[in-house]
Amino acid sequence: MDDQNNQNQGGGYMGGFSFGTGGSQPTPPPPPPVQQPVQPVQPAYQQPVYNQPAAQPVYEQPAYQQPVAPQPYQAPQPAYQAPQPAYQAPAPQAPMGGGMMGDDQGAGGQPPFDPNYRFGDRMKNFTTSIACPAHSLKFDEAYFINLLAGSISLSKDEKKKIVESIPKLRQEQVDELIRIFEEERAKFVELSAKHGAQLKKLEDQHAADWRDLEIEQKAVAQKADEQNKADDIRKQLGI
Repeated sequence: MDDQNNQNQGGGYMGGFSFGTGGSQPTPPPPPPVQQPVQPVQPAYQQPVYNQPAAQPVYEQPAYQQPVAPQPYQAPQPAYQAPQPAYQAPAPQAPMGGGMMGDDQGAGGQPPFDPNYRFGDRMKNFTTSIACPAHSLKFDEAYFINLLAGSISLSKDEKKKIVESIPKLRQEQVDELIRIFEEERAKFVELSAKHGAQLKKLEDQHAADWRDLEIEQKAVAQKADEQNKADDIRKQLGI
């Protein structure tokens, strides 16, 4: 009984051996769990990045432009311009003591000028001691001097320079001067009916200036003649 009790009591032993019915050997306790070594965590595989080719520019189609219709050909204009004459007819002024320009009557209802006056009439019988210097041009010298002396648009000095410069002028220059003087005289003839008093005053003034030129030319000629005579006397005396 005691052995049975002991066996019964031994049946409650949790850590002892257990016996089977066949008298086999006791089952050994399970081995302790084997700890596996910790493997290092491998990084996730990343595909290497290769150098990518430069991005190609995106082609943009140019904006549509409407074609310009061809312009008709225009021939170039010549740069040459015909020279304009320097002459400008002076604007007539109101007669002294008369009414406004354009009035046919002056103060007191009397004509401000001789109704028979005509510009340039005095030049029909014009004579002068001034002559053109020696030259090789072809023109009527007396007619040229008549037009020059009767011009009221040139001063006394300007007329003197023209006479002195005749040997240096070209034929076309002399012809142009004659044309200008003729146009000037024709314009003032047309103005004689309304502005006769003023034109007559200008004619008288320029006639006096031309007489001064004649006196000056005579004085120069006389001085040159005296100088020539003095030179002849010195040659005769051997001085």
